[in-house]
Amino acid sequence: MNYIIGAFKPACSITISLADGKSRKQVALKKENGKTVLIPVFHNQETISGKISIEPISGKKVEHNGIKIELLGQIEMYFDRGNFYDFTSLVRELDIPGEIYERKTFPFEFPTVEMPYETYNGANVRLRYVLKVSISRNYGGSIVEYQDFVVRNDSPPPSINNSIKMEVGIEDCLHIEFEYNKSKYHLKDVIVGKIYFLLVRIKIKNMDLEIRRRESTGSGTNTHVETETLAKFELMDGAPVREKVSPVTFSESIPVRLFLSPYELAPTYLNINNKFSVKYYLNLVLVDEEDRRYFKQQEITMYRLSETS
Repeated sequence: MNYIIGAFKPACSITISLADGKSRKQVALKKENGKTVLIPVFHNQETISGKISIEPISGKKVEHNGIKIELLGQIEMYFDRGNFYDFTSLVRELDIPGEIYERKTFPFEFPTVEMPYETYNGANVRLRYVLKVSISRNYGGSIVEYQDFVVRNDSPPPSINNSIKMEVGIEDCLHIEFEYNKSKYHLKDVIVGKIYFLLVRIKIKNMDLEIRRRESTGSGTNTHVETETLAKFELMDGAPVREKVSPVTFSESIPVRLFLSPYELAPTYLNINNKFSVKYYLNLVLVDEEDRRYFKQQEITMYRLSETS
């Protein structure tokens, strides 16, 4: 029995160590097994380097047909799980065919790597970067080890950032104008605005402001769209002016101030490698006392602010 159990153990252990992995910023990444691990953050055009340590099981040797390391950028659609689309693929040969009797270490380096897209884990798609070490063998199958890392790409503030002004109206019943101070926000920004009530002839029960994320994957008839409500902020409970009796015409306003930092947001992604897009919307929702809903939606752009800005 011990022999049978031992037959399925790997012939060696593989350790992937990044040169500055411990000194870099670390972020939490949820693995497929449900566990959360901390992994380092890199940026586009950075050099990825480190070392690979291979140690055979005590008293054993590892015969192989070569050892290599790959740096892969991959997109996986959840409706096509298991099939990865590689948009980045770099390879370094670490060792020629031979045998390993004791612990052996191999340095590696991928200089100024093109990593144009950010790491992303969505509802139907994920984009990841991974280091993959493969020990090729004639028998028992190849031995493979993976090391994920995160890519985040900062952006400077946009040179043009227009305000948003829109209206919600039902003829002779409701007229509301709302404005937000800008249309492009960084991930730790604050949405500032005002809601103006010009005509109210319905009994409003409450009004909320929502942040919605719309993820589109695939194309044509195979397009999958998933919309999530990431934040719901109550702007008003009851009529805007309680002492007024409907029907009424007035110009009352309430302020909007919504902090984005508590929410798990990613930048806006447009047609990433022709595979997926991620867009964000501000959704203003009014509910009257008969539970009828009135809403107005406006697209906004999210970006990751450069730390040097």
